Amino acid sequence: MPIHDQSYRRYGGHREMPGRAWAVIAWSGIKAMVKKRIFIGLLIFAWIPFIVRAVQIYIAANFPQATMLAPTAETFREFIEQQGVFVFFVTIYVGAGLIANDRRANALQIYLSKPLMRIEYISGKLAILMAFLLAVTLVPGILLLVLQVLFAGSFAFLRANLFLFPAITLASLLQVLLSSFTMLALSSLSNSSRYVAILYAGAVFFTQALYGALMAITGSTAISWMSFAANLAQVIDVIFRMKPRYDTPWVVSFLVIVGLIVLSLSILERRVRGVEVVT
Repeated sequence: MPIHDQSYRRYGGHREMPGRAWAVIAWSGIKAMVKKRIFIGLLIFAWIPFIVRAVQIYIAANFPQATMLAPTAETFREFIEQQGVFVFFVTIYVGAGLIANDRRANALQIYLSKPLMRIEYISGKLAILMAFLLAVTLVPGILLLVLQVLFAGSFAFLRANLFLFPAITLASLLQVLLSSFTMLALSSLSNSSRYVAILYAGAVFFTQALYGALMAITGSTAISWMSFAANLAQVIDVIFRMKPRYDTPWVVSFLVIVGLIVLSLSILERRVRGVEVVT
């Protein structure tokens, strides 16, 4: 069969704007996760506290005698704190293999050998985890605030607590960012998602246990900055205009959180690299 000369022709396809590849990675990862029944069951279970709180708000709005169930700013603070358990499990289930699985399959080199920037790859993976974490923190938290207005039939509570909308948003983002960056950094250190899950769980429980032991010895909560959970609780208490529960200055706790995020970014910068081929 003769081979006809194919002269140069300009590419006639559609060219995507640079910087949008992260969305493809994120959307592909989200679709892969929602196909797993176990994970969907976890998400449904994570919304049970929302249903309980919604019923509480409904009863308080329709039965004046149920004053003890009337929502306050502390109600929303407690809800965000309760969701921390589900943040932990979703972070492990979704995040442990985000980069580790790519490293095990040598897919990281394939990703970065294409016209794909490293920041796009990291952003795409980060978006997958953050989307699901916000779905169990920020989304139900804001919906509870909306339901309170709808059930009460007035904006009186919202006007008296205007800070709740930014407080729920900031508290959720702080919790999600710390969990997401920490998990991604750990995921980039290993080829095994199980090992990454153990590392993350160990870091959370070990820091909390270490703080508990030192508090029992010293009798002071001033060293709460050693615990991931304590730092989050301290800063979120301030965000919701409540008295911090520990003696550690909330600024110190906030700086520790920022430091952990910066450390995670540094690890990702070093570990997420393509392979340079020398000829």
